[in-house]
Amino acid sequence: MKTGRVRRRDRAGFTLIEMLIVIILLGILAAIIIPQVSVTTEDAKVSAVKSDLSSLRSAIELYYVQHNSFYPGGKDITGGTPANAAAAATAFVQQLSRYTAVTGAVANTKDATYKYGPYVKGGALPANPYSDLTDVTCDITQTDITVKSSAGATTGWKFYTLTGIFMASDGAHDAL
Repeated sequence: MKTGRVRRRDRAGFTLIEMLIVIILLGILAAIIIPQVSVTTEDAKVSAVKSDLSSLRSAIELYYVQHNSFYPGGKDITGGTPANAAAAATAFVQQLSRYTAVTGAVANTKDATYKYGPYVKGGALPANPYSDLTDVTCDITQTDITVKSSAGATTGWKFYTLTGIFMASDGAHDAL
């Protein structure tokens, strides 16, 4: 029995052409958006490292003023001369993150002697956004203020204890 009506088939899915069009459109959108996301990520890292450098440099300068023209790491945690660069690096972090005496000696509690600091919160330096490392390398011998190098560095930051130069230690962003 034929009726004059044309029956439509029930469509259960998409045709191949429709699927191809959607895939092509998604590919075009991805090609436009992905480069923008990677640029935004790089911009965020640059902004974070600049912000961290600015706040740490301010903390270092404040320490310098309050500690008779010695930078953190320039004296060890007892107030004496650091034995080597590793001792200077340990002193640098502790002197910025704990209470200090004018000599650079470190304590966990504030009193009349240990009245300065802490200059950074959390007991550690922030992570370098490019390397995700929080530790610091200290150079205790360089007196030339124009020297800035972290070639082959394996830490997040580099500090020159005699000149006060502080920088990101990742090779590509040392000049920030």
